[in-house]
Amino acid sequence: MGDKTTALTFNSGSSSVKYGLFEVEPGTTDLKMLCSGLVDKIGIEGTVIKHKNAVTGKEDKLPMNLPDHGAALKKVAELLTAAGGPINSGKDIKVVGHRVVHGGETFSQPAVVDEKGEAEIDKCTTLAPLHNPANLKGIRMGKELWSHAPQVAIFDTAFHATMPPESYRYAVPLELYEKHGVRRYGFHGTSYKYVTSAAARHLGRPAKDLNMIMCHLGNGASMCCIKGGKSHDTTMGLTPLEGMVMGTRSGDIDAGVYTHLCNHVGMSPAEVDTLLNKKSGLLGVAGLSDMRDTKAAAAKGDERAMLARKLYIERIRKYLGAFLVKLNGKCDALVFTAGVGENDRDLPLQVCDGLLALGIEVDSAKNAAVDGFGEVQSERSRIKVLIVPTDEEREMAMQSLVLCGFMQEAPSKL
Repeated sequence: MGDKTTALTFNSGSSSVKYGLFEVEPGTTDLKMLCSGLVDKIGIEGTVIKHKNAVTGKEDKLPMNLPDHGAALKKVAELLTAAGGPINSGKDIKVVGHRVVHGGETFSQPAVVDEKGEAEIDKCTTLAPLHNPANLKGIRMGKELWSHAPQVAIFDTAFHATMPPESYRYAVPLELYEKHGVRRYGFHGTSYKYVTSAAARHLGRPAKDLNMIMCHLGNGASMCCIKGGKSHDTTMGLTPLEGMVMGTRSGDIDAGVYTHLCNHVGMSPAEVDTLLNKKSGLLGVAGLSDMRDTKAAAAKGDERAMLARKLYIERIRKYLGAFLVKLNGKCDALVFTAGVGENDRDLPLQVCDGLLALGIEVDSAKNAAVDGFGEVQSERSRIKVLIVPTDEEREMAMQSLVLCGFMQEAPSKL
């Protein structure tokens, strides 16, 4: 047996796999990252592995032919134990954690995946057809490569299992909910769990005593209303399409648009789905799917980009108001996280502009100076405004190790 206790995490997409390897720091509830990487363009031309040794800082870019996810995971296994690699033996890996996008109503917690679990994840494929099949492939290959280690599924939807019915139910016939699971599930749960704990540690209070509004803003974007440390409401729904304006997703839209496009424009259901998920959002309005590009174009006076930015911010402010009402105005912190939320320095200022009457104001100097984690609220602000970098891979490793008894959960998470 190896002399390390490590957790390997996988986030399997349709043509990519993101991975991370974490070691338990002896006698602590902390994890040390040993390496991370991305296998990109699996099964298509230009496949490459970007591998970083977090201990030495060395980064490698390795072009190669990898026809499928199985070949990709096998190559990752080789990299981990190669000369100079982070571990000597695959036996050092005590647990393998896998991100699974949709757990339906079956999974409200991380779970060790047996045959029954695989079948339940497969059932949720109809709710996440682009994600769950790839997630399941990763789990099955993990069982082959690391048969000694439990394979743990961490569900994007699990964190939101605490939502009350008035938050997750749609006003549609009961049969659609009971027989077909038509309801709001929410996503980005692993990120929200990590950021909730990180914010609680920073504020020096148990998460169960905190009310927060969180903005996970990346190419995919959502917001979450945290009441007593738990998800009370969120913006994404049955699928990740609902809610915010995103890189290529429309977010909230009149359902009648769908029938209009089918009946009067002549589009097929598949074409409408592609339109709303892959051709809308910032891309549809500005012609640019990345907020950095959209922001730069807006600064140069591009009217489409300016409108896209305004739509993006307006949607955040709309849900911010709704969630403040849900919390009866009793909010401890407004939190920005993920790529856009952490790095777009103008965003907190624009989102919070004119909201002092609601207890929120950003200090422009603090906001400009923050690098990574930081508080950016003014002295007059009753509500803290935090920038909190997310770390979904670390959270996945933590949950997997705790579930399987290899470490204890940090007290600040309780």
